[in-house]
Amino acid sequence: MKRRDFVRLGGLGAVLPLGQSVFAAGGDNTSSTSSNTVVEPERQTPVAGRADVVVCGGGPAGTAAAVAAARLGMKTLLLETHGCLGGIWTAGLLAYIIDANNKAGVMREILERIAKAETAASASAAEPRTCCDPETVKIALEQMCEEAGVEVQYHTRVCGAVVDRDKENRLTHAIVESKSGRQALAGKAFIDCTGDGDLGALAGCEVRFGHPETGLCQPMSMICLVTGLIPEEVKDFCGGPGGWAGPKDRLRAEMERGGHSPSYAKPSLFPVRDDLFILMANHEYGVKGTDVRDVTAATLRARRELHHLINGLRSLGGVWKNIRIAATAEQIGVREGRRLAGLYELSADDLREGRRHDDAICRTTFPIDVHATNPKLEKGIEKAAFRAKPYDIPLRSLIARDVRGLMMAGRCISGDFIAHSSYRVTGNAAAMGEAAGIVSALAVRAGRLPQELPWKEIKEKLPPMPES
Repeated sequence: MKRRDFVRLGGLGAVLPLGQSVFAAGGDNTSSTSSNTVVEPERQTPVAGRADVVVCGGGPAGTAAAVAAARLGMKTLLLETHGCLGGIWTAGLLAYIIDANNKAGVMREILERIAKAETAASASAAEPRTCCDPETVKIALEQMCEEAGVEVQYHTRVCGAVVDRDKENRLTHAIVESKSGRQALAGKAFIDCTGDGDLGALAGCEVRFGHPETGLCQPMSMICLVTGLIPEEVKDFCGGPGGWAGPKDRLRAEMERGGHSPSYAKPSLFPVRDDLFILMANHEYGVKGTDVRDVTAATLRARRELHHLINGLRSLGGVWKNIRIAATAEQIGVREGRRLAGLYELSADDLREGRRHDDAICRTTFPIDVHATNPKLEKGIEKAAFRAKPYDIPLRSLIARDVRGLMMAGRCISGDFIAHSSYRVTGNAAAMGEAAGIVSALAVRAGRLPQELPWKEIKEKLPPMPES
């Protein structure tokens, strides 16, 4: 690689020649400072690993991508910030898997593995269901990666990217930070499954963020697990075949009777098993998932609110007398971050028309679901201008437009604000991840870019699409 190659360094907005870094390691550690900036000494960043496919982010999309690539014989490295796989399902505690029932492939396998684990634990047959125990999800995903031969590296955050300008912006390395220091990881193909589009942004992709008119993002939500409830006694507060509107309104009324009105006007209680429930009752407005101070402040407020709400319910006695928080999420749930520019941008028109695409990798059936951005107007779900029809996600939305050798999967794919509110849910994320893993593997095998592969070769490897 030539000296004109560049490292883009996140947060500092700096561009340095390859092999240089703003973090010093040995040698002259003298730093120059001004009132607003610190210029740190150079250092050589070691290449600590090489893989055919490097997947950044181990949530539903990233795990599916890594498993799919490894099963096609690729040496695959999966990087994750937390100490578990699963993202919002596990670190975020929201193991409520949405828009998964029409998905085949890895998504279906995950549900079946979870059901098998629950059957073994309870000694009675458990059918695949979409509300799961986060701990069961953790071990199921780790087992899938181990069996496929995926190398998993936890506690590692992407903080930079090396892009070869002489090869038309070809991504060659991800720069990461961990307890092992600052390191470079080489890859033949990369998949951004960070949710917030971290790798793509660092590599120089154009990004879109928030509502096109206001710039506001959908609110974050902290999830908690609660125990001490008897399912039969609280069935009127849980959604199901009879709908969700009534149960949510009744639960909010009980929280208000306990002295605390939830910041999310449609609090939701999801039964998992026995006396274990998932609770979503929090909204954090006006915050950005890419601003660490915003995320920290939102986390502190959210956890405090959840404890107030549960303490208030318990004070009512009756069906709530034994309710307790078993755990609050390690990671607050971020609905919206960067959306990376791809070869095709999914739009509201795709949803309005229920568009089919020749290069479809999955079909989305989840509706428009914009959680209110302005609490002065609404604290629930904003009313949609139209009802979405089932639509296809095309492969082109998973291929970065501005950086070669980069794909993305999950909520950071190419789409507008309205489309994102529908495709962002985890059943779709896993399907997108599997497709990105398969295509990246095929591209490495052929020595080509994803967009250069014949669609026929790709389609043969993808899980089947729904017939209707």
